[in-house]
Amino acid sequence: MANVYADLGLRPGDRVAVVLPQGPETAIAHVGAYKAGLIAMPLATRFGVDALRFRLSDSGARVAITDRETATRLESASLERVVLVEELDSLLGAASERFRSVDSSAEDPVLLIYTSGTTGPPKGVLHAHRVLIGQAPGFRLAHELLPQPGDLMWTPADWAWIGGLVNTLLLTWAHGVPMVSAPRRTFDPEWALDLMAREGVRNVFMPTTALRMLRGFRVPRALRLRSLMSGGEAQELELVEATRSAFGLPTNESYGQTEADFVIGHCASRWPPRPGSMGLPYPGHEVALQDEEGGSVADGEVGEVVVRGPDPTFLLEYWRRPDATAAKFRGAWLRTGDLARRDQDGYFWFESRADDVIKSAGYRIGPSEVEECLLRHPAVAGAAVIGVPDPVRGQAVKAFLMLRPGFSPSPGLEDSLRQLVKSRLAAYQQPRLFEFLDELPLTTSGKVDRGRLRAVGTPT
Repeated sequence: MANVYADLGLRPGDRVAVVLPQGPETAIAHVGAYKAGLIAMPLATRFGVDALRFRLSDSGARVAITDRETATRLESASLERVVLVEELDSLLGAASERFRSVDSSAEDPVLLIYTSGTTGPPKGVLHAHRVLIGQAPGFRLAHELLPQPGDLMWTPADWAWIGGLVNTLLLTWAHGVPMVSAPRRTFDPEWALDLMAREGVRNVFMPTTALRMLRGFRVPRALRLRSLMSGGEAQELELVEATRSAFGLPTNESYGQTEADFVIGHCASRWPPRPGSMGLPYPGHEVALQDEEGGSVADGEVGEVVVRGPDPTFLLEYWRRPDATAAKFRGAWLRTGDLARRDQDGYFWFESRADDVIKSAGYRIGPSEVEECLLRHPAVAGAAVIGVPDPVRGQAVKAFLMLRPGFSPSPGLEDSLRQLVKSRLAAYQQPRLFEFLDELPLTTSGKVDRGRLRAVGTPT
């Protein structure tokens, strides 16, 4: 596969987009890129035209590997070549089997993963080869000292997400454990339970939203999990207890973000679980809480979660965004933007986000990208988006809209707006709730006052 990339004219440092669901071809496309010294950019097949075009343009990707269905959404992107997965057999057959991996250091870039922020379009998080080594201690502990005889991993998480790709696939392979791939566009609880029982899955990364959806379904007697890791968002105590009752083992939650992952978490066999907490810092990571000025926060008080560098899980930079990269750090400390408190035994307890990023079903959703899409609709004069509590997703997207003259609120209009966001961005970004206003509240600087919207717009 590395030779295929070379035959396509790609050279070390070039970006290649991998726009595929779970599958052997996806994994091979990634590992071939790493061997060739390229920067792989995983993208979800569920992305719409606008989401794909921005990421491909911003990254300067030259080539994309994708399937026939997704390729139609790449036609407006400035790519030199779109390689369909159906073409890989012939390309691999024509490529030489002899290859010398491009020499690379721990600091050389290897992955570009886009993540949403509070303002502006998504930012590309550039990671180095060292990210795999940096996340390994947390991974091994979250999966109860993997590898063990008979281990077999599966996750419903998309391999375009760091949780599915690095946290699961690559670290599983790095430890010599096989991985089950089972591409599916939507999560089906009965299908997931049957798959794990039928294939003999022993280790699983199950995002929090998926665990919520599994509640109430019968766990097959043949299912014998050895490790169950979760993450993406904080879990309520009732869910922790229901999961343990259903599967017969504790959930090892882990915490991190695309910029610095697997830094806090649980390992039930090594330290006492505290249900509802984020856990303890994993070995190799120094984690603290700071106030707005960078001062230390006493136990029991709320502060921003920060991680001291150098740390091998840290991003190299936000792609070509030195301003955003600089703002991510305060001296040696990486700022997560998450608020938490720490108890006297060192366990961290999540409180909230310090910014306006919406965490829904494990996805980070930047409000500005959704707002910009909604403003494309001819009925919309103004738009503001916030996250509101949701019993399954953690948060749901709620849109506040000002309509143009001649338009009125209706279920049909709401369906049209959802379809617009789903088709141009992604299904998980579509608003679940709408509220129509005569005018949007503004701050003194003229920006949308999301604080006021949250105060009046959260359903009871």
